[in-house]
Amino acid sequence: MSDRDRYAGLPITDDDATIARMLEDVSVPTLLASLVHLTGDASILDGALRPAGIYLNEVQGFMSPEDQAAARAFALEKIVEYRDGGCVLPPPPSPETVKRTMEFLVAGEVPDEYLPLVLEELALDGADARDLGWGDDLDAAAKAAFHVVVIGAGMSGLLAGIRLGAAGIPYTIVEKNPKVGGTWYENRYPGCRVDVGNHFYSYSFAPDDGWSEFFARQPELQAYFEQVVVDHDVAGHIRFDTEVRSARWDDASATWTIECEGAQGGTITANAVISAVGQLNRPKLPDLEGIDSFEGLAMHSARWVDGTDLTGKRVAVVGTGASAFQIVPTIAADVEHLTVFQRSAPWMFPNPNYHVQVGPGVAWAVQHLPYYGRWYRFLIFWPACDGGMPAMTIDPDYPDPEHGISEINDLAKEMFVGWMREQVGDDEELLAKVVPDYVCLGKRTLQDNGSWLTALTRPNVDLVTEAIERVEPTGIRTADGTLHEVDVIVWATGFHANRYLWPMEIVGRDGAVLADQWGIRPTALYGIAVPNFPNLFCLYGPGTNLASGGSLIFHSECQVRYVMGLLSELVAGEHRRVEVRQEAHDAYNARLQARMAEMVWSHPSIRSSWYRNEEGEIYILSPWRLVDYWTWTRTPDLDDYVLS
Repeated sequence: MSDRDRYAGLPITDDDATIARMLEDVSVPTLLASLVHLTGDASILDGALRPAGIYLNEVQGFMSPEDQAAARAFALEKIVEYRDGGCVLPPPPSPETVKRTMEFLVAGEVPDEYLPLVLEELALDGADARDLGWGDDLDAAAKAAFHVVVIGAGMSGLLAGIRLGAAGIPYTIVEKNPKVGGTWYENRYPGCRVDVGNHFYSYSFAPDDGWSEFFARQPELQAYFEQVVVDHDVAGHIRFDTEVRSARWDDASATWTIECEGAQGGTITANAVISAVGQLNRPKLPDLEGIDSFEGLAMHSARWVDGTDLTGKRVAVVGTGASAFQIVPTIAADVEHLTVFQRSAPWMFPNPNYHVQVGPGVAWAVQHLPYYGRWYRFLIFWPACDGGMPAMTIDPDYPDPEHGISEINDLAKEMFVGWMREQVGDDEELLAKVVPDYVCLGKRTLQDNGSWLTALTRPNVDLVTEAIERVEPTGIRTADGTLHEVDVIVWATGFHANRYLWPMEIVGRDGAVLADQWGIRPTALYGIAVPNFPNLFCLYGPGTNLASGGSLIFHSECQVRYVMGLLSELVAGEHRRVEVRQEAHDAYNARLQARMAEMVWSHPSIRSSWYRNEEGEIYILSPWRLVDYWTWTRTPDLDDYVLS
């Protein structure tokens, strides 16, 4: 199969009625984009049947039902002609037509600076541009003598392994869990699911047309990563149930010595180390008096006890963040009583597709309609790319800076509050509790299809906003003196997000200890490279968490390509060490902090947030547009490094 055939679609043999039925499930704007490839007729882009706008998770382009029906009828006619003609594709569309198709789908301009990024994302030629394609460019013996240790077999660690394997570089992945998947293995609580559309939340080179929901639940995500491991022959490189305790740099040999314990513990020597441990993998419990005195079952959401039956139980969920947002609606109908303890209300926005099943026509279209899957990925990607950045950027001329940041942010707030009011009806007391008291979008904004607020209106559910005073053997006592007696406590209280690579001990050049060097202010060039730590690279490192939109898989693909570019300099044989220059690192992080001060997450109305360290500073988030980060990480600028 040629590169172009990869996304061109399988031959269509279905009868007219089956095709018509399949088209009922598809995104009509994406269908019309596919027809440009199928027919070779770019005039489709100039017709009356076209998207009216674009919004996150709105895949029908705000087209009227009548226009959608007309577009499907038009498409059926063209697809039948294509089928009856032997499924022969015309020549591929010109670059000009591809750009027009982009702008057709987004109902607006795609700025020229985004074109290289979008073309790479689309991969209409079937090529994987993010694979450096080392092939025979580097000496086989030099590659065979170079060993890389990857810490973690989650999403980014597996990606690193895939790229290293394709390049012919020996590697070992050390994984503390018995299976791959990282966060998708560890988080098995009821209702756990992704909040980025699956057709975008997947490796660019490994699309999946079999998703059962548009925002898949944990078992399906876990299965995806397990299948990727099989497809790319990664499993034989992984040491499961094994944890890295320390890594120490030896300058004389230019190698790292990694000490591991567990099922396959021992010492590993490596020429380079890639940390893929993530940011949200060490659960954080609140510092509460009596937390160990509870006599019932208590568990963190990321350490869910498999087989737990909550039917008929009195349950407390502490926290109202992303995990609680999924747990509470899932268990509310089954428990005797549910008490939700809220410290800070989350902002939320409507996503009607959040729990929607994928109809059979979607998989059929991805499999059979030329480039449908690629354009559908683009349709999800574009509004999630940098579309949310303006609403998260502080307008210095905004007239009421104590309560807001910009007019566009105010519009978002009005929409979000309207959505909340619609869900809670005339319950003004509940509305007062669920509307946040800080600037809109200032913390992680959650997606809702109505299930969260509906759950809170159930007669067996209470939302408690009184501060927790202590934990007692039979329940949780709040500051007003009330004892909330429960059988089960679920701590949905987040993670040690600011403690990178913890609790490992990482010792670099001249005895530098990474934990001491970072303290509460972890920094790295592009979140990847740290001064004093040669040949050590971070994935999903400091300053790379996405709070303005996008997908961490996309971000990880940027980071892994950058790391592979640095490794190629070492494998080529001219150098044994690569270390970021202090001045390059410092200049980047000065720019990052300056930009962070302009973003909503730094607004003074936000008194607490897991984005912030104990001094209220933010070192965890990326304030950059995706197009900028993608540009900076395409090829390492070797002037930023000392190669020796």
